[in-house]
Amino acid sequence: MTVARATAVAEAQPRLGELTVVDVRTPGEFATGHLPGALNVPLERLARSVPELREAAGRGPLLVVCASGARSDGAVRELAGHGVDASGLTGGLRAWVAAGHPLERPAGPVRAVWAMERQVRFAAGAVVLLGLVLGLLAHPGYQLLSAAIATGLVFSAVTDTCGMAVVLGRLPFNRRGGAAR
Repeated sequence: MTVARATAVAEAQPRLGELTVVDVRTPGEFATGHLPGALNVPLERLARSVPELREAAGRGPLLVVCASGARSDGAVRELAGHGVDASGLTGGLRAWVAAGHPLERPAGPVRAVWAMERQVRFAAGAVVLLGLVLGLLAHPGYQLLSAAIATGLVFSAVTDTCGMAVVLGRLPFNRRGGAAR
């Protein structure tokens, strides 16, 4: 059985030329900057891309990347379940940039897209606020909307999954730009 691993930025940077870097963020996030030479395979499309990733892993090590390391850790576990050897970049792009390493960006203007984690925080906060306001102004039953979001956030933390991120990843602004190399 393949074991999920993590790779530190200091270990990955000098080996960048021999690694196949797979960025599992949304195309919109990918377009804002990514590791040099990275392929964009959004997390929601990972299972469909296993045959290609298995072939790439046969040519050399796979390094899976996301913004913070959380999505890439899940992707590495999923790939391991399919027998594909990969490692995740510890700390994700944030750690890469913090270490002073450059990101590759497409030529021309790029419309800024919030990181998925920020989109989830905004959406969850907005729905909770809406539930509270409607509960005060219209009907107390609307407070159940806030309770449902709170329950979803707790479930997300306990299971280390995020259904809201999956839904937000399907929105048009997260699907444009940053097509796979």
